[in-house]
Parts: sequence; C-alpha cells; structure tokens
Amino acid sequence: MLKRLSVAMVGVVLLGSALAGCGSKDDSTGSGSGDGKIVLGFSQVGAESGWRTANTKSIQDSAKAAGIELKFADAQGKQENQITAIRSFITQKVDVIAFSPVVTSGWDAVLKEAKDAGIPVILTDRAVDSQDTSLYVTFLGSDFIEEGKKAGQWLVDQYKGKTGPVSIVELQGTTGAAPAIDRQKGFADTIAADPNLKIVKSQTGDFTRAQGKTVMETFLQSTPKIDVLYAHNDDMGLGAIEAIEAAGKKPGTDIKIITVDAVKDGMTALSEGKINYIVECSPLLGPQLMDVVKQVKSGGSPEKRILTKETTFTQEQAKTELPNRQY
Repeated sequence: MLKRLSVAMVGVVLLGSALAGCGSKDDSTGSGSGDGKIVLGFSQVGAESGWRTANTKSIQDSAKAAGIELKFADAQGKQENQITAIRSFITQKVDVIAFSPVVTSGWDAVLKEAKDAGIPVILTDRAVDSQDTSLYVTFLGSDFIEEGKKAGQWLVDQYKGKTGPVSIVELQGTTGAAPAIDRQKGFADTIAADPNLKIVKSQTGDFTRAQGKTVMETFLQSTPKIDVLYAHNDDMGLGAIEAIEAAGKKPGTDIKIITVDAVKDGMTALSEGKINYIVECSPLLGPQLMDVVKQVKSGGSPEKRILTKETTFTQEQAKTELPNRQY
C-alpha cells in the first residue's frame, strides 16, 4: 500500500512539473511548440501580386525545410487584421514574430506589447517608422530607395544629351507603404538631374494589376502626351500594358515602361519588348528569415538592417534569365 502511494505521489510531482513548464512564460523567447521546435508567428500583407504570392511560398517552404513551426496569418491588406494577428501570436506565446507591415505607421503599441511579453519581432520586406528601434530586432529586406534610384538612373541615361520635355506618369504602390514612399523618392531624386524629365501624373495603383490598368486608362484619357510609365511593381505595369494596348498604342515603344520586382510575368513582358527595364526586388526572403529566426532564438544579435541581394534587367538580359526564374 505504501509503495503504491509513493508511486502515485511521484506521478503527481512529475505532472505538476510538466504543467508548470508548459504554462511558464519566464522564458524570454516564448514557450515553444512543446516538441522542441521553434514557433514562428508570421503576418503577411496579403496576396496583392505575383511577388507577394512568391514571398509567401518562400517563407512557408523555408520554415518547413528549417524544421520551424509556422503560424501564418494573411492580413488581406488591412493593418487592423495584422495588429489582431500579432496580438494573437503574443497570446499563443510564440518564440518569434515576423511580419511585413501593410503601412509604415501605427505599430508602436502592438510592438511594445510583444516586447513586454519577451517575444522578439523581425520586420520583413517592409519597414516601420517607429522612433523606438528597440521594438524590433532587425529589418530584413530590400533598399526601396535604391530601387527607385536604379529606375531613375536608367531613364536619365536613356535621355542623356537629348532635348525636349519627357512626360512621365507614375503608378505608385499602396499609399503609406514603405515601398511606395521610398521608390517614389529614389526615382524623383534621381531624375531631378535632368530638367527635361517631368512626372506629369502620379497616382496609387495599390500594387495590383487591376488597379494598374484602371489608373493607366485614366492617365491615357487625361494626358495628351505620355512618354514614360514608371510603375512601382510589375503587376501594375502589366495592368497598364493592357490599357495601353487597348488604346491602340505599343507598350515599350510608344510609351517606355520601367517596373520593379522581376517576377516571371514581368520578365516575360520585358523579354517581349513590352517593358523596357526592370529593377529586381527578390521575394525569396524565406531562407534568410529562417536563419535570422534561429539566430534570435539562440540569443544571437543580428545586424539591425539586413539587405537582400538584387540586380536589374534589360530586355536582352531578361531573355537569358527568364528560364531560370523561380517566381
């Protein structure tokens, strides 16, 4: 009888210890999955473009390959959905939170909640404008200002030594989003070197093909002379091509087109001469993100700013690169 009681008491003690371990939040980097896996909560902007779809797949595939448990949330382009998702990740006590911010502003409160809960946050693809940089451990992504500069420099080079005004229309990304703000600035600052280059119309196309087409239709109706289109992503540029062709004009010839991303559809249009120049913005951030997640979980301190490696493509370069494109 005494032996049975002793065994029972040992079982109670062990059970109590296990429960304490699962419920404890003393660990500053989350409670984990219970099976030793790192748990990553990731909030995606949405699925507004081919680039974003490729970005999502890269993150999902890379998490699986790295043995990281991924809790994924699609914000459908709404900041309030993203904030709700991040708060849910905090409640679930994930190890690390990563997200691509829908817009740059309005994150301090929820990021402070994550910090107070001891959960490190990684920004991917897009930045936030918070003055308190301790609210996130690192920002992994492209230099959007540099992308805008590359687009602008190609245009400056094309018109070097030529006279006469050049009318440019611009399809901006989502209002308030870091890529839209920075790609506009980098481009505008660079073309300022040539006083003949003038942006005559600039409007958001929300990074979507449908909106790119709609806004370009408006530009064509309201602007007698358009020499150049600068689109903040391929999808808007592809939508604009539909509008240009419907208006009886030849994209890439009657209107020069510069876009950003270099997704497969964009590269196809570039190789066909419908787009003149593409600045690459790689969506394949998954492997780098998982490396950073592991580094943070193990107590490491990554660089505050981690850049992705990217290039540019002309029409001839697109023909060579297109068969190798993964997205």
